[in-house]
Formats: sequence, C-alpha cells, structure tokens
Amino acid sequence: MAKSTTVESQARAAVASLRRLAKKEIRDGMARYGLPCDNAFGVSVGNIQTLAKQFGRDHELALALWDRGWYEARMLATFVDEPARVTPAQMDRWCRDFDNWGICDTVCFHLFDRTPHAFAKISKWADRKREFEKRAAFALLASVALHDKKPADAPFRESLELIARAATDERNFVKKGVSWALRGIGKRNAQLRAAATGLAERLAESSSAAARWVGNDTLRDLLRPAKAKARSRRAT
Repeated sequence: MAKSTTVESQARAAVASLRRLAKKEIRDGMARYGLPCDNAFGVSVGNIQTLAKQFGRDHELALALWDRGWYEARMLATFVDEPARVTPAQMDRWCRDFDNWGICDTVCFHLFDRTPHAFAKISKWADRKREFEKRAAFALLASVALHDKKPADAPFRESLELIARAATDERNFVKKGVSWALRGIGKRNAQLRAAATGLAERLAESSSAAARWVGNDTLRDLLRPAKAKARSRRAT
C-alpha cells in the first residue's frame, strides 16, 4: 500500500512539473508536426528527458504516468521505464494506445527495442488495422535494426516479407514507417544492404503508388553513399 501511494504521489508530482514546464508556443506548434495538442501541455523533449533523469528508472512510475494519458506524461513514462521489466502484455497495451507518431516512435526507439520481445511484436503488429499500431511494427523494426548489433541477419531477412506486404498501405505514417524499417535493415551490413536494395527496386516498379514511394525513398537513401563515392572518384 505504501509503495502504490508513493508511486501515485510521484506521478502527480511529475505531471505538476510538466505543467510548470509547459510553453504555449510549443503546444501551439505541435499541430504543425501532426502531434495532438488537445491532450498536451507543450513541453520540449529536452525538458522531458531532463525531468526523467531526476526521477530515475522506475517501472511502476512509468506505468502510472502512462495511465495519466497526457502526451508528455507518456513521453516521460518512456524515458523512466526499465526495459528489462517491460512485459509483452504491457507492449500490446501501450501499442493499442498509440494515436500519433511522436509517442509511437519514441516508445519504440527508446524503450521497446531494448526488450527481448521486439521481434515477436514486430511480426504481431505488422498486420494491425489501426494506423499507428501498424506503424509501431515498422518503427520498432527500424529501431532494432539501428540499435541492436547482436541479432544475426536471419530475423531481418525474414522481416523483408512483412515490409513487402505492408508497402502497399497508402496511409502516410505507415508507409513512412515501412521505408524507415527497410532503410534501417539496409544499413546493417553489405549483405542486408543488397537484400534491402533488391526489395526496394522491386517496390519501385510496383503498380501501387505507396509501394513505389517506399521503394524510391529507400533507394535514394541506400544508394546515396555509392553515388557520393562515384562522384569522388570522378573528381580525382
């Protein structure tokens, strides 16, 4: 009882701190980036991260903050949670709450990709119907590809099928998440770069406008170093 009381008091104190840090110009500007402002205070990410350091890692506090529902409280929850204590059920529950790219990407990039459940959730969420739940699969795949150097190539190669299937989704935040994931895989090593580039080339020739966008966006990024190297050779 004492523990839950302490957690609740910390959550209230954290939300009060977020209110004090709020700035109207930040809140007003959120809409320009597709972020919700009706349930937000208007606090910069830098200030949220500074506040997170003051509270330290605390799984129970993260859960309590998430349940507050405020945009910044959920951002703060991401930075104070303990990856080792995040459960598959919690990941599913939070994913169902994703209603914007800011929360979706921050949770995947700073928390979920550090759990041992990431690949299981990628395959599970890749066929979700709601836009930001589906985006979460590919934001998480991109985050794991960029951050975790331990996995072998096999799970990333297997994920290319998920990317190919989702690439035809016309929704803006889904197709951008798909491209992010494909580009992330292609940057891991030469073998995966070749596999990702091959898929991107096939997508660029697709009859689907969304798939063509994903393919071309990926090719621009993955082929950029080769083009820069070629230009350098010509210059010398």
